[in-house]
Amino acid sequence: MGDQLGRGEEFVKKAEKKLKGWGLFGSKYEDAADLFDKGANCFKLAKSWDKAGSTYVKLVNCYLKSESKHEAAQAYVSAAQCYKKTTTKEAISCLQQAVNLFCDIGRLSMAARYYKEIAELYESEQNIEQAMDYFEKAADFFQNEDVSSSANQCKLKVAQFAAQIEQYQKAIEIYEEIARQSLTNNLLKYGVKGHLLNAGICQLCKSDVVAITNALERYQDLDPTFSGTREYRLLADIASAIDEEDVTKFTEVVKEFDSMTPLDSWKTTLLLRVKDRLKAKELEEDDLT
Repeated sequence: MGDQLGRGEEFVKKAEKKLKGWGLFGSKYEDAADLFDKGANCFKLAKSWDKAGSTYVKLVNCYLKSESKHEAAQAYVSAAQCYKKTTTKEAISCLQQAVNLFCDIGRLSMAARYYKEIAELYESEQNIEQAMDYFEKAADFFQNEDVSSSANQCKLKVAQFAAQIEQYQKAIEIYEEIARQSLTNNLLKYGVKGHLLNAGICQLCKSDVVAITNALERYQDLDPTFSGTREYRLLADIASAIDEEDVTKFTEVVKEFDSMTPLDSWKTTLLLRVKDRLKAKELEEDDLT
């Protein structure tokens, strides 16, 4: 490992010396780039991730001097992969620079891919607002490139986070839009009831029984098979429990569904919010009597 570290530093010294020297037609930048690349690889082998990352950034500058924007963007990506092991902030910064370069040269699918990676890094840091923002950017870029499946994956993440931070209407619109799209695709049809269930749970979180009832009617119009599903039954029974202000009924309905189709943590969190509101309402009524 120590040997690789020494070799890496030697390559970097040679590269920097090359840059200070004189070269024909930009050849010194190409030669220096080759040396920086070798140095970065040595640092990676030595698991010296910060040094590898900073060397890739030096490599970027050589490529930019040679007007090689695509190679510069890829070098930023390589730097980000190294920084991911030590500092997320630096990794995000490098990926953002890569995205800017990919946009400059019209490689929008690559830009979308790395916007998504930035979003995932923010998600890993529990920075929900920034994760949402970058998943939205990625979705827009994927959509522009007609990569609908990747666009929808990103949109679903946006909906998931929107509901978490109580932006229920935004989440509802995304789930309903993807449900509509999926109905026209035989491979995606099976997922429609799941998207409508998620939209319905977000409707329940808004605690508006009229809106929930109207939504269920809309979902039946959208997909006539939906009214025959357990997902529809769950939403309709919870709406009824909310209307009747019956916490016991709510609990039984959710428990029965969960025993056959286990609810994931996202659905459980949102349904607990609905239950807490229902409980609070019930306590208010008790205080008044």
